Amino acid sequence: MREIFGVFIAFLACLFCFPGIAQALTLQSDAFLEGERLPDNAGFERGNVSPALMWGDIPENTKSFALIMDDPDARGWVHWVIFNIPSAVTSLDKGFPKNEELQDGTRQGVNDFGKTGYGGPCPPSGTHRYVFSLYALDADLDLEPGSSRTSLLKAMEGHIISEAELMSRYSH
Repeated sequence: MREIFGVFIAFLACLFCFPGIAQALTLQSDAFLEGERLPDNAGFERGNVSPALMWGDIPENTKSFALIMDDPDARGWVHWVIFNIPSAVTSLDKGFPKNEELQDGTRQGVNDFGKTGYGGPCPPSGTHRYVFSLYALDADLDLEPGSSRTSLLKAMEGHIISEAELMSRYSH
């Protein structure tokens, strides 16, 4: 027991001695917890409303954020591609607009439904996982609105400072 207590005290001392050590980027939602079911209205056929997302523990040199939502149980079907989110932005509201470009410079790509913006879950059968992947980037990307996930991933190469994931589930 003394050894565990000693390790814990040493860990706390490190946190206070090295305050410059950054924590990992975090991603969460007030609509669901990690691994929980997305709300019904998030489904493609039940409202197609994107859930609110919030992030924190942002790395110091972050210039922009990018977000990809996909379904790994459907060969990575892409539900949302969004990038050039300004570094001062730390959340996306529920029912985020589907505009290709917003006034603040945020741009959205095309999903695998062939549409711009969020496209909710629509699994053919069973329960699928949906992963929201958030990337903190050291640059704004020279990428046109309506770009694909593949184009975004290529443009992000060498610019990712940190990333966070939030997984949800959905079934009919």
